[in-house]
Amino acid sequence: MPTTEWHALHPLWQAGEEVIQLGLPHQQLAPPWQMLLLGDGSPTRHMQLLTGEAIEVDVIDMSLIGESSDGAPEPISALSGALLRRQVWLRTASGQRTAYATSWWEANHVDEYLQNRSMPIWANLARSRTELYRDIQGVQYGHSSALELAFGQSGPFWGRHYLFWHHGRPITLIYEVFSPYLTKYLGATGLDCLQ
Repeated sequence: MPTTEWHALHPLWQAGEEVIQLGLPHQQLAPPWQMLLLGDGSPTRHMQLLTGEAIEVDVIDMSLIGESSDGAPEPISALSGALLRRQVWLRTASGQRTAYATSWWEANHVDEYLQNRSMPIWANLARSRTELYRDIQGVQYGHSSALELAFGQSGPFWGRHYLFWHHGRPITLIYEVFSPYLTKYLGATGLDCLQ
């Protein structure tokens, strides 16, 4: 049994695929934040472009969790067999944390996609020219005391979870929470109505 828990948000608000497809009212989530949270592009690449710095990964946990659901979002049921959980901080080369991410992988297939586990997932997949579909399943807005300490900023925070599909099958479930530090580049989130 893994000893390190992952940092889930305690949601004040959350939504599923229908809301994600339509987008949110701009007063709830400003357009630049919607592009980051609801878009199907690589957040690691977006953060690199926004900050002008390479985005690096600090791996904080790699745990075999067996067939446990691990308290993960429901789409974890799309993965089969023994699972491996990977937790990382994404940060700029100068050391500013920009996001937290947890991913769950089928343990038998993780090495196919994460050949260098110390690199961002996007960099691993780009290096191998792996074509993927990012299937965003949910978005959350909520609190986490652990993430407040780690980001050095108070919440609430925006997060999301999604499946990566390759050749018609899901290969990983990813849960990401973004640091308010990104308001420096994206502007205010614009969600006074949820606080």
